[in-house]
Amino acid sequence: MKKTIKDYNLENKKVIIRVDFNVPMKDGLITDDNRIIESLPTIKYAIDNHAKVILMSHLGRIKTSDDLGKNSLKAVALRLEHLLNKEVIFVNSTRGLELENKIESLKPGDVLLMENTRYEDLDGQKESLNDEELGKYWASLGDIYINDAFGTAHRSHASNVGIASHLPNGVGFLMEKELKLLGDNINNPKRPLTVILGGAKVSDKIGVIENLVKKADYILIGGGMAFTFLKAKGYQIGRSLLDQDSLEFCVDMLNIYGDKIIVPIDVQEADEIDENARTAFVDASQMGTNKIGVDIGPRTIELFKKYIMESQTVVWNGPVGMFEISSFETGTKEIATTLAEIDATTIVGGGDTGSAISKYGLKDKITHVSTGGGASLELLEGKKLPGVEIIADK
Repeated sequence: MKKTIKDYNLENKKVIIRVDFNVPMKDGLITDDNRIIESLPTIKYAIDNHAKVILMSHLGRIKTSDDLGKNSLKAVALRLEHLLNKEVIFVNSTRGLELENKIESLKPGDVLLMENTRYEDLDGQKESLNDEELGKYWASLGDIYINDAFGTAHRSHASNVGIASHLPNGVGFLMEKELKLLGDNINNPKRPLTVILGGAKVSDKIGVIENLVKKADYILIGGGMAFTFLKAKGYQIGRSLLDQDSLEFCVDMLNIYGDKIIVPIDVQEADEIDENARTAFVDASQMGTNKIGVDIGPRTIELFKKYIMESQTVVWNGPVGMFEISSFETGTKEIATTLAEIDATTIVGGGDTGSAISKYGLKDKITHVSTGGGASLELLEGKKLPGVEIIADK
């Protein structure tokens, strides 16, 4: 059990909170503020307990100086100000006298957001490679460090592992919730536990499958990765996505765990990946030699629904079709809708699966939609997360 923000007296303390404000932006505007909203309980707790709040986050990737302007956190500061209904002091730098002076002048209850931590990547990737001097410098700005950025917990950066190495530390409420819901419901679930895995490549999910096939009652396979499993069964998959390097793995998994791993029995095939492409639903063993698999078929949807509706815990990571194209979204939409309707613990991994839940307006009907795609995946693999491991135990 890791220490949390509640384990510290925050009164008049400079509390650095690493949040995940890596929100999608278009033309300088935030298109989805869910990650900001999810951070509010921790920030408000610090404010209510009279801390001097210093917020840090990354946004996008910084590879050249052209990336600086479009990845500034200024728009995030304005949105956060609106959500908190109080001033957020924004400092458009990641180090230096202006930042230090603004922090020193903070009063209890004040909130300051510093510029994108990845601005430091422009000169030798100091943030992303956990530069020791940078971590020590950032730590010197505060008294207590709280990590509430689950989305970066699988990385060892200066703004998480670096700072935590030099300050009393703990996790925030969002991080605590992510670890509890994802961890407890995998290691000690209400059964049956059904895992739905989609996405493009089997290789991205090998660790997850190896870990969960021993813990889950059923694993339902969809998305592009399903076609490598279908190829492993000896089926013709046309021009569908094939992860050749993972083919032998799929053969082994089906031979050993064929009663647990459920693959599509029919699929939607298309002439090409296009909104207006000609499509058809065919038996999974009867795909055309020049066709591309784009979604699970109606019989598979009903089969998957049967397993889902009989489950007490469902974990979903990866869309089961190319849901970004409306002609190919039926499987993903039906799975999402079914999850929203059942009386069970439902957990959705971040990334594209979370985007699908948001697209269909179902977030409020899911037990938990993770804020971390890569981090949730590594947690499902049973891996240790550096951003969590560095945090002190109770």
